[in-house]
Amino acid sequence: MNYIRKFIPNSCVFITIVTYKRKPILIDNVESLRQAFKKVLGLYQFEIIAIVINPDHIHMIIKPDNIADYPKIIGILKKSFTEISLIEHTVKNNRESDVWQRRYWEHTIIDEKDLYKHIDYIHYNPVKHGLVKSPKEWEYSSFKKFVEMGLYEENWCNLNDENEISKMDLE
Repeated sequence: MNYIRKFIPNSCVFITIVTYKRKPILIDNVESLRQAFKKVLGLYQFEIIAIVINPDHIHMIIKPDNIADYPKIIGILKKSFTEISLIEHTVKNNRESDVWQRRYWEHTIIDEKDLYKHIDYIHYNPVKHGLVKSPKEWEYSSFKKFVEMGLYEENWCNLNDENEISKMDLE
């Protein structure tokens, strides 16, 4: 089956990128990941709306200036991280190594409700995976930025929020 990506101009895209065999390498190499993001931001114009970095995967919502660029953004991010990090890896062929899963998951945000649902999912994700008890405890997330902007209260994620968010499976 051929997968067809949507390229709706001026839209945001929710993306999940997972490490190969879910190796927990991202937090230990977060500085390399930051450098990879800087490299991609130097090549393509896009805004990171929300993000969470977990040990073995990243969830983010980006808004590229040119929507057709987001596959390139993801490809260069993965390649740059692989080159910058000190992770030993094997190159399988010229397009992939054993650092990242070959594909990534994407969802084009369709409206404001969908956007907020995915932002909540991103910020709840470290709790979902048992990394912390509250989103405010996870350092590798845009949650604190959202609190500073007044979009969340610091102790966000009551039981009703958690029940709704935990029904979503975007991994």
